[in-house]
Amino acid sequence: MTGNPVGWFEIYVQDMERAKAFYQAVFEVQLARIDTPAPDMELWGFPMAMDRWGAGGALAKMKDVSSGGNSTIVYFSCEDCAVQAARAASSGGEVVKPKMSIGQYGFIALVRDSEYNMIGLHSLK
Repeated sequence: MTGNPVGWFEIYVQDMERAKAFYQAVFEVQLARIDTPAPDMELWGFPMAMDRWGAGGALAKMKDVSSGGNSTIVYFSCEDCAVQAARAASSGGEVVKPKMSIGQYGFIALVRDSEYNMIGLHSLK
């Protein structure tokens, strides 16, 4: 492997408007529609800078693909993960594991989004 191990992520949702509102509120960003040739797929991308470190990604809605209950956790980088965890709780989500130390690697929190997907929050402080 020569680059970052994660190059893209998709978080599958059932209610795109509800999911967009959740992620835009928690991370204080605007998602942008991504055109796709697949007629049964809707994508809304997180802000991306192709010349910077990290992976881009999107919320995805596709016929016959369910949200929640997945076994993959995407960790979002934060200044202080407790801030985004609190926003998640007040934006239709649920805090599963509040901010906790992971030793020399910083801190994490685990939350469920408005679609019942588990996501991770990571910060160095």
